[in-house]
Formats: sequence, C-alpha cells, structure tokens
Amino acid sequence: MKIITWNCNMAFRKKAKFILPYNPDIAVISECENPEKLKFTADTKPPTDILWYGTNPHKGLGVFSYSDYRFQLLDCHNPQFKNILPIAVTGGKVDFTLFAIWANNPQDKDGQYVTQVWKAIHYYEDLIKENKTILIGDFNSNTIWDRPRREGNHTTVVNKLGSKKILSTYHQYYNQIQGKEEHPTLYLYRHENKPYHLDYCFASNDFIETLESVEVGTYQDWTMHSDHKPLIINFNI
Repeated sequence: MKIITWNCNMAFRKKAKFILPYNPDIAVISECENPEKLKFTADTKPPTDILWYGTNPHKGLGVFSYSDYRFQLLDCHNPQFKNILPIAVTGGKVDFTLFAIWANNPQDKDGQYVTQVWKAIHYYEDLIKENKTILIGDFNSNTIWDRPRREGNHTTVVNKLGSKKILSTYHQYYNQIQGKEEHPTLYLYRHENKPYHLDYCFASNDFIETLESVEVGTYQDWTMHSDHKPLIINFNI
C-alpha cells in the first residue's frame, strides 16, 4: 500500500498528474479545491473515491483513492478540529482508521497548528489504536518550535502517539531524530535556504513492521508546483 501526503498549494486539478506517476493507492492533499472544482485534465487518471472537507471551496483537505480503498468520514468527527478527519478506510487489502490532517485552524486562538493535533488526539483517544491506525498530513509543526510551557507542542504529540506505539514512518525509516531531519518537506516562500520538515505519516506498529520505503520530494522537482514536497510511504501490504 502506497500512501502520499502533499500540500499542493491549491489547484490540485492541475497538479494531480505530477503525483500519479508514483502510483499511490491513497493521496492526502492539503490546500485542495472541493470536488465541484476538480475538473482534471484529460490525461489525468481520475480517482476511484474522493473525500473532501473544508469551508473554503478553493482550499480544503482532500483524500483520494486510486485503488480499491473507499473512505467514510466517521460520525464522531468534531468540526471544532476542522481539518483533522477520522476516516474509515475499507475495500482494500487492509481496513484501517486514517486521520487525514491539515493542521490549520485560525479560529482557534489557543493554537491553530500543532495544538489542534494535540487536542484532537485526546478527543479521539479511543479511536486511536495500537494497530490499524495512520495519522498523515501537513502538521505545520516541528520540535524546533516547541514552546516548553505549552502542553500541546510537537514533542508532546510525538510522545503521546509513541505511547500507543504509533511512530513517524520517516523517522523510523531514516533513523532520524525529531527536529534534526535531513529531508525538508517545506521551503518557506519557496526559498531553498529556508528548509523545514512539517509533513508526517505516523503509523501504528503493525504498519511500521511492513514499512518498505519512505521518500521525500526534492526541491528541484517540486518547487515549481508548491512550497511543500510530497511525502511518499510504501507499506508491504
């Protein structure tokens, strides 16, 4: 099972063709327009299923299947967390719970980025299991920005997930330390000298045991399309 997350910087209808050569089974796309606006070009393979959520028709969170997987937003979704979507994934080789994430909620003055994730993983405590669970997307966070007195910072999110044996696929595959990543997923304002790692795929241990590869798109290949680079994860399932 190959899953890709990418903040496409809008207009996914024009950019899907750059993701498709990687043959994703599932693609989680931040800053994606709503399905009514997704008029793909004739040479672009259409998805087999789409789940989209957002209040801005030009800029929401889209989850796309290019395989047998099908999506259902769970009834327990709390709109307070906006673009943190608990999704039942079925129909493929394995059924699991997917949390599609775009941590960006300006209406939450207490913390619009990683604090959203922190609140959500506590709200969905019973749904986040030690198996068949993936949290993936643009977390807009990194340990380098931890505010020590804020409970909901990046490190506390990582530790909370880790207590359930849910680990970052990138950090496991490359043996990296949080905050010292060698592969940036964002170049701020598309400047090569402003690299950060903000996009993640956290997976329960049963997925980690089948982890086959993790790839991050390069500055040279992707900067013309977005300030973010895709994170490509392949499980041997």
